[in-house]
Amino acid sequence: MAISGLDIYKHLPKTNCRECGFPTCLAFAMQLAKRAVALDKCPYILAEAKNILESASLPPIRLVSIGEGENILELGNETVMFRHEEKFFHPTGIGFLIEDNLQENELIERIKKINNLKFERVGQEIKVNLIAIRQTGSADNFIKIVNKVASLTNLAICLISQDTKALKTYLQNYKEKRPLIYALTKDNFDNNSLVVLGANSVIVVLAKSIAELPDLTVRANNAGLSDLLLATEETSLTKKIFELTQFRRLALKKNFRPFSFPTIVIVEEDELFKEVNRVVSYIAKYASVVILKSIEPEIILPILTLRQNIYTDPQRPLQVEPKIYPVGQVNKDSPVLITTNFSLTYYTVLSEVEASKTPCFIVSVDTEGMSVLTAWAAEKFNSEKIVEALKKNNLEERITHKRLIIPGYVAVMSGDLEEKSGYQIIVGPRESAGIPSFLKNLSR
Repeated sequence: MAISGLDIYKHLPKTNCRECGFPTCLAFAMQLAKRAVALDKCPYILAEAKNILESASLPPIRLVSIGEGENILELGNETVMFRHEEKFFHPTGIGFLIEDNLQENELIERIKKINNLKFERVGQEIKVNLIAIRQTGSADNFIKIVNKVASLTNLAICLISQDTKALKTYLQNYKEKRPLIYALTKDNFDNNSLVVLGANSVIVVLAKSIAELPDLTVRANNAGLSDLLLATEETSLTKKIFELTQFRRLALKKNFRPFSFPTIVIVEEDELFKEVNRVVSYIAKYASVVILKSIEPEIILPILTLRQNIYTDPQRPLQVEPKIYPVGQVNKDSPVLITTNFSLTYYTVLSEVEASKTPCFIVSVDTEGMSVLTAWAAEKFNSEKIVEALKKNNLEERITHKRLIIPGYVAVMSGDLEEKSGYQIIVGPRESAGIPSFLKNLSR
């Protein structure tokens, strides 16, 4: 929760000494609120007030990073409860649970399938982030499985174990991978082993209930652990959503520092429907990491699609560059289709044009990322905008005919567009699914 200039001013000495470079303490406070100046500029601030202001200026939810390189997983640093207020910044990490009792061929096959869980949607690559290995047997076998997984994937690694020997061995060999260790609890805190190991990694603080967590996170912070994830034991879906919401609300609205960390949930449901229901619910409310068992593409793609939609900026729809896109081996006689630059609209039209196997030009008009009917209603997709796009992209130099195909939903503009553009306007299908048959009939 951001601290206001007036709240900062209450803790300043109010001497108006100008030694900070500002005419008054209030002016200095206003600049501090904007983070345009450092608190150290005030030479007379008391240590107690400095500690209060420095604590208040910390992000309400700490930014925590797991993994390395291009597959690094960043969590937390969220600033709002609801995406329409601003946006959500760091998408929920999706991970998969593997136990160390798998046969080698089963393990290799499972890791291969997980690595391949990446898809392209509306011009963006959406993919999974994490593999969690749970120890069920000896430390030696766990180390063997973990080493095998690390050699087969570049995804972030979570180690579900409290075996100090096994964890220490992994950290010595793969310290640069910055793993996630699950978990530090009230029962194992006092032996200090996980506390020491957690200093070189990210560690999950696990409690039986939300009421027990503050004491654990404070103790962990006092022991030098700053990169934490919060977790509670498995419970009903309703209660878990309540707990996740309380973590977020208390961190953002009350600046409650013991809950100022990302969260993690492990979903273990034998019934597929219940598993998916839990996963999508936790992505929406408000898990930072969700680990599940299912790895089938037909299950994961909808989950990743939901995540992508939740973590886009609601005030800035996904857009493609407004220009002319040739599809296939186009020539000067190829049809020209007009659409908007809303990514979902464009890629839907593109996929249908590709399916038709008819080379076409697609003119993407700048509608600020709005769909066809929305843009038309907002006067962002009208005759003037389309003519402007045609001239800007020099369409006349790329074709010899004088025909344009517009979406069926905006057939009402055909007469006006024909008059203003000088092109013959052909009204296409309302739904993109009708494009292949429409183009086939058009060629006849």
